[in-house]
Amino acid sequence: MAKTKLNDKEQIDEHISKLSPELAETVETIRNIILKTDKQIGERIKWNNPSFYFTGPMKPFDPKEYKSDIAVFNLHKGRIMLVLPSGAKVKNGATILEGDYKDGRRTITFKDGADVKLKKNDLQEIIKDWIRQVE
Repeated sequence: MAKTKLNDKEQIDEHISKLSPELAETVETIRNIILKTDKQIGERIKWNNPSFYFTGPMKPFDPKEYKSDIAVFNLHKGRIMLVLPSGAKVKNGATILEGDYKDGRRTITFKDGADVKLKKNDLQEIIKDWIRQVE
């Protein structure tokens, strides 16, 4: 019998279900914050982790530029990091953005659920600023 391919949401649900309970809860909280920030945010597995992308209209671009990618989790060795491939374009002065990569990436690291609550508003403002620039 052929195995049914999981849709994007189901793939992410499955990915999160394989994490430790504490990590899964924190990742799920961040996931919900991101998805509730704007209805034009989609999710999928990319680079072997849950990722978020802009589904709204954009001018044509080279897919290798990753212009529609908002953020991807990096959950290697149990750390909780969000990588924003074009996070350098965000100009709202959020202090939670880390790194100064030449390719324009920025990261946000979360220690635990309490840290997520502290950074929630900044995270949503970063995403809203990013979306304003691509719309």
